[in-house]
Amino acid sequence: MTSIAQLLGRSGLLKPDLDYNLLRASMVIIFAWFGYDKWFDAEIRGLLPIITHGPFISWTIPVLGIHGTAIFLGASEWTFGTLLLLGFWNKKAGMLGALGSTATFISTITVMPFVPDAWDAGAGGFPAMTINSAFLLKDLVLLAVSIYLLKQDVQRVLDEEEPHLLIKHGRNV
Repeated sequence: MTSIAQLLGRSGLLKPDLDYNLLRASMVIIFAWFGYDKWFDAEIRGLLPIITHGPFISWTIPVLGIHGTAIFLGASEWTFGTLLLLGFWNKKAGMLGALGSTATFISTITVMPFVPDAWDAGAGGFPAMTINSAFLLKDLVLLAVSIYLLKQDVQRVLDEEEPHLLIKHGRNV
C-alpha cells in the first residue's frame, strides 16, 4: 500500500488546490448543463412533481407559471455557474457562486420528504427509494461540494482582505 501511495503522491494527486479546482470545474459543468436543460418543456414538466412540493421553490409555479419557472431556474443555474467559473480568477465572484449553489441544493434537498411516490411501497416504503427520491439524492453531494467551495472562497477572500482590514484599523501586519 505504501508504494501505491507513493506512486499516487508523485502523480500530481497531492498538488495544492487540485481538489478545489476539480470540484469548481465540475460544478461549472453541472450548472451549465442543468441550466441548459431548463429551456426545454419536457425537462421542466418532468420536474413539476418536485417543484410543486418543494418548501422553498413551490411558489415559482403559481407566481411565474411553468415557462417562467423554467426561465428562472435556468437563468439562476447559469448565473451561479458563471460566478463559479469566474471564481477561478475572482474569489469574490466564486464566493457568490458558491453561496448561490449552496442555496440551490438546500432548496432541492428539502424537497425529498415531500415528493410524491418517493418511497417504494413494494419494498416497504422509507428508506427504499424510487427514482423520484434517488434523483434528488445526488444533490446531497452537490450541497457538500457547494459548502466546500464556499468555505474555501470565504477563506481566500478573507486572506486577501485581511492585510487591508488590519491596516485600516490601525494595526500593522
